[in-house]
Amino acid sequence: MPVLFLLRHAKSSWDDPSLSDRDRPLAPRGIRAADLMGEHLRASGVEPTVVLCSPAVRARVTLAGLGVDWDAQFEPELYGASEGGLLARLRRLGTEVESALVIGHNPALEELTLMLGGEGAALGKVQKKFPTCALATLAFDGDWSSLRPHAARLTSFVRPKDLV
Repeated sequence: MPVLFLLRHAKSSWDDPSLSDRDRPLAPRGIRAADLMGEHLRASGVEPTVVLCSPAVRARVTLAGLGVDWDAQFEPELYGASEGGLLARLRRLGTEVESALVIGHNPALEELTLMLGGEGAALGKVQKKFPTCALATLAFDGDWSSLRPHAARLTSFVRPKDLV
């Protein structure tokens, strides 16, 4: 049973208006949240087969802040992707991939969680709100190429404030 982890990047800083959206760093709160989420991932034994990460600075620094030693694929298409774009990317994963972690952006992660989990996700903790550095875990039957709307179950939704 494949498992999909969707992690929204941690809280970014808006302190430097001269930076492009893609180049914004994490705020101090985001750095703390990434550290907490990393502790949670390690304690939970999460070791994704594949890590797909947006190349935006805030996503890359979120990954680094998790304190894990995972190889990641930094994919330009993840920056600004829609939920449909993310779904299309996930469908290209091979059958050898048991679990995948996507580190990206809203609204796509929130919409993908709700699309895949259907009513179960909408009635769960997501409730159309996917805070920064939150982690949704979804499981589904079949393989990545058959992943479709309403085919997954939201098994966990963890926000940084749940870990304090």
